[in-house]
Amino acid sequence: MPRPILATIDTQALSHNLRTVADRLRQDALRAMPFIWAVIKARGYGHGIEAALAGFGQADGLAMLDLEEAVRCRELGWAGPLLLLEGFFEPDDLETLAHHRIGTVLHCAEQLAMLESSPAARPIDAFVKLNTGMHRLGFAPHEFRAAHDRALALQTRGVLGRVGAMTHFARADDDPSVTQAQIDCFLRTIGGLSGPVSLCNSAATLTPGLAAGIAGDPQWVRPGICLYGASPFADRPADTFGLRPAMTLSARLIGAHRVPAGESVGYGHTFCAPRDMQVGIVACGYADGYPRHAPTGTPVTVGGVRTRLVGRVSMDMLAVDLAPVADAAVGAPVVLWGQGGPSVDEVAAACGTIGYELLTAVTPRVPRRVL
Repeated sequence: MPRPILATIDTQALSHNLRTVADRLRQDALRAMPFIWAVIKARGYGHGIEAALAGFGQADGLAMLDLEEAVRCRELGWAGPLLLLEGFFEPDDLETLAHHRIGTVLHCAEQLAMLESSPAARPIDAFVKLNTGMHRLGFAPHEFRAAHDRALALQTRGVLGRVGAMTHFARADDDPSVTQAQIDCFLRTIGGLSGPVSLCNSAATLTPGLAAGIAGDPQWVRPGICLYGASPFADRPADTFGLRPAMTLSARLIGAHRVPAGESVGYGHTFCAPRDMQVGIVACGYADGYPRHAPTGTPVTVGGVRTRLVGRVSMDMLAVDLAPVADAAVGAPVVLWGQGGPSVDEVAAACGTIGYELLTAVTPRVPRRVL
């Protein structure tokens, strides 16, 4: 039989989370209801492009990084807007963008130059990106107007279609004052320009009233992690927003044995049994994407009972404390995160990281079942 580990993807949970985000925006909307880019970068945050399309069929558009992912969406039948969040990288990409009606972010002068050297084919929709303080990608405020004017000239030539403006928030999850400063910079810089705008990531989209306070014609929000049932906030669990986990990483016990008091478990002997204890061995390790740096105490469930990881995670296995579930035997079901187990955010917090990293790190050798 196959090794007993599985990532189960629930597309109904994806759809539920999209509806939940839309309902929150609808309650907040003081002007027009924002449009939603469902962000499916990194293979749908590790869930798979096919599953993401099945779950986000009601989204207004899909946003991703890789041109290959965008083309795959067209091949799977997606007819709505697509947006490359890092834009294109080579002049040869432009023919593919035009043929498949894929929109692009424009964040540097080099991209504009490639477009200016391109013959007009089918117009490509674009968002010109403004760096309002993230200092990652985008034109500085003093450069933005000139870049936007070049984009409008390309629009006149028929190379570009709709031209909008966008930015990205650096601290929407923890500092409203920084976010407001970025909004002020954005509105000040683009003042008087027409066209669609896009600012809000997951944290900003879930912040009551924030999207409603941003003028846009129209406004597009870009939720990502929240659509997969994880929280962008360190202090607010996903279920408090009505979100459901879309990925469950599960396995089984492949061993169970007694460890005498004073004996140690695993590589490096990082855990020493304080008393005689029963330990279970789970068919999951860092080669499956589970974090090697997960410490003793990281939550896990065995047979539906919450317990903890003990010792160092190996490449293919990890050990768990069976004291809370002493009758567990080989074959007992284990949930590492997701439905029936700890949330991915709980596991991430124990590991000093974020749920995004865990979801996207599940490796190809883990079988996937899409519900």
